[in-house]
Amino acid sequence: MRFLFLVFIVAIGHFSFANAQDNASRAQTFTAEGVTIEFSAKPTRPNTTQVVAGEEATLGFRIRGSNGGVPLTNLRPVAWLDQHQKPGAIEMRECREKVHAFLQPSFSSRPTIDLNSYFVLALNNEANISVIDPLAGFGGSKLYTLIPLKTPGEDWVLSANNKRLYVSMPQSGQVAVVDIPTWSVIANVDAGAMPTRITLQHDEKYLWVGNDSAEGGITVIDTTTNKVAAQLKTGAGHHEIAFSDDDSFAFVTNKDSGTLSVIDVRKLAVSKEINVGSQPVALAYSSLSQTAYVANEADGTIAAVSGSKHEIVARIQTEPGVSSVRIPAAGHYGFALNTRKNTLYAFDLSSNRVVQTVPVGPGSDQLSFTKQFAYVRSTGSEFVTMINIGDIGKEAPVSTFPAGQRAPAESLSRSHAAAIVPAPEEGAVLVANPADKMIYYYTEGMAAPMGSFQNYKRDPRALLVLDNSLRETERGVYSTTVRLNTPGRYYVAFLLDSPRLINCFEITVADNPNAAAPVETAIRVEPLSHAVARAGETFSLRFKVMDAKTRAVKAQLNDLSVLVFLAPGIWQQRVVAKPAGDGVYETSFVPPSAGVYYVFFQSAQLGVQYNQSTPLTIQAIKP
Repeated sequence: MRFLFLVFIVAIGHFSFANAQDNASRAQTFTAEGVTIEFSAKPTRPNTTQVVAGEEATLGFRIRGSNGGVPLTNLRPVAWLDQHQKPGAIEMRECREKVHAFLQPSFSSRPTIDLNSYFVLALNNEANISVIDPLAGFGGSKLYTLIPLKTPGEDWVLSANNKRLYVSMPQSGQVAVVDIPTWSVIANVDAGAMPTRITLQHDEKYLWVGNDSAEGGITVIDTTTNKVAAQLKTGAGHHEIAFSDDDSFAFVTNKDSGTLSVIDVRKLAVSKEINVGSQPVALAYSSLSQTAYVANEADGTIAAVSGSKHEIVARIQTEPGVSSVRIPAAGHYGFALNTRKNTLYAFDLSSNRVVQTVPVGPGSDQLSFTKQFAYVRSTGSEFVTMINIGDIGKEAPVSTFPAGQRAPAESLSRSHAAAIVPAPEEGAVLVANPADKMIYYYTEGMAAPMGSFQNYKRDPRALLVLDNSLRETERGVYSTTVRLNTPGRYYVAFLLDSPRLINCFEITVADNPNAAAPVETAIRVEPLSHAVARAGETFSLRFKVMDAKTRAVKAQLNDLSVLVFLAPGIWQQRVVAKPAGDGVYETSFVPPSAGVYYVFFQSAQLGVQYNQSTPLTIQAIKP
């Protein structure tokens, strides 16, 4: 979840509402300050025009200049969706007040859905994918949905617009195509024998799949038709795949053949085979040096292959056992892991020389990056190693943190896909530990993870983060997908920072006759404490509990428990509230860090569960 504290000026402009009953298919427009914003809400289910409760819908904002209609790109709009209780359209004054309230963490002014959140996807050892909502599902089950696969997945890749997820399934010889808006598999494409590594070229025209069979080769799938465009013979063994920046050429390693295949993407034909070394097992392409780097496990060399001349221009000597090579975006250094020696090599992309050797944990096999750090996953230890990228070349300091209780190698579940991925919040990562059956959330600068997510007795072998906030899905169009479980009228509070504009659009959600009846909230909780706490200090929380309908106070509840968690669900604590008379209760907790905390309530005496109560919100600030 992202929290924005902005000073804003509201531009009053022209706004036109579509008919409330037909607003799923007709756009609503708002014009001010030379900018036109066109809003639409469309159901994701095919052949439908109305947004229905319990089903997903795509919310989109088309933003363009009023003069000439030029799309405005690279913007950072934010939005919230809240139920509208009053008759008629929401007034501009009320809209401004709502946006201001949503920007400031408070006890009561929270939207129905915050459109600035994300999902965590876990590739499991079973034939399925867990979709976890770190925030909205807290207090009940965080498992948003489970995507069934034909057979267990090995590797995956997400399209840039977050609409398609492709998953290789070696046991069935297929690639599953998952439609993200509906969380369903829409195709299982035959992809040759033992499809393993899978990647999209930059323009996403083709999906490339490595076939780790005895014959060896590559299957190329057209992403428009989900049909095989070509099956190419390269060499034998495991394959890694990379592309030149302009997608003119694909580079494919062939482990058992000791070669690198250069493929002409336009012709979909192998143009050259290069003998790169003994057992090439890893591959990365540098945009800075326009060079492909191939790590050879048996002889310990890293072959630097020119992206234009397609010939070896340098060999970087490491040690036998090198098994992974990665290059961070816009980085000046490449990194290679040696699983046998428990060593990380950092090499300069301009000189093609090793500049630093760093000891890492036992069985280190994967590298991931944030802007500041390189993260190394060790299968033989629960500890993750961190190296400050900015200090490479001058004895970069090394630190570690425990990502769980057990070493990942204690689980037989492995995947070629990444087990450590950056979180949407800058300076944070998510770590999958299949032995613990847990996902850990770590923030840079901490000695240990701030919290964890259950994977419900499944081994999470790899992770993906699906950012559900407004994203530019095409030029000037910013959209996201939501699910509204309650029918009624809603408004979408929209804020654009530059130029600073605020407006509220409207959608109507129809009743779903097939949906289960919603569980009514039995109690109403009113805060009696100030909504601001200090991190590291005891915060006393006082509140009154009443019947949601009659407003009669609920006194002497001896089983009233309180769940407090730090958004987006990375720390939690359960405490018991003590009666203070006349329906008033009090408890306390110590927020471990600055941030926004949500407070849920549960009482077996009243039949109220955590996920049936409306949460309070507390902001913790640095002391």
